[in-house]
Amino acid sequence: MRFQTPLVPARLIRRYKRFLADCRLEDGREVTAHCANPGSMMGLADPEMKIWLEPNDDPKKKLKFGWRLVDHENGHFTGVDTSVPNRALRAALEAQQIAPLAAYGTVRPEVKYGQSSRIDFLLNEPGLPDAYVEVKSVTLSRAPGLAEFPDSRTARGAKHLDELSDMVRAGHRALMLYLIQRTDCDRFELARDIDPAYGAAFDRAQAAGVERLVYTTRITPQDITLDHAL
Repeated sequence: MRFQTPLVPARLIRRYKRFLADCRLEDGREVTAHCANPGSMMGLADPEMKIWLEPNDDPKKKLKFGWRLVDHENGHFTGVDTSVPNRALRAALEAQQIAPLAAYGTVRPEVKYGQSSRIDFLLNEPGLPDAYVEVKSVTLSRAPGLAEFPDSRTARGAKHLDELSDMVRAGHRALMLYLIQRTDCDRFELARDIDPAYGAAFDRAQAAGVERLVYTTRITPQDITLDHAL
């Protein structure tokens, strides 16, 4: 997935109210950017971090910049926009590039299911059980090379796991896909200490037959693409 507009570098001044970030551009101007990430962003929102912003000239948008990346200044990046995984994965699913799901020819995003929920992707193919795919963006890393989810308590995430279990019991496939939006991690674990309830929901889901997939990403200031399965 290529960014629609070339990104520009900046330094983070502060993130606040979850969805706002004050930033300083290289020419010294200070701007407020939209932060499309409702999580804690633990370790990714320290003042003076180098970040990358996507400018826009959309008259309907109040904020003219969106925060897309953290640049760790060691050759590695983290994608902080939680809407990116769905866009990148949709392209990969439609191109049948994800091996465990390559047999499915129809990809439908944001389909209603469960209790007032929407599944990220519903996959259909004649002769196969429908596949319900829920996607989570993984950005937390507290140890070298290790990516973790979640970075804060998420009752909504636990609800999604229980609803995926219901789909398995109804005779469908259900998959929880964790997309690691970091280039410095090659392992994945649940952050059970941060949200024990989510960990318990995950265990229930696995026992019910919900499948787990974990994929890494390639990230540059030009694009974010699916890499390989862990």
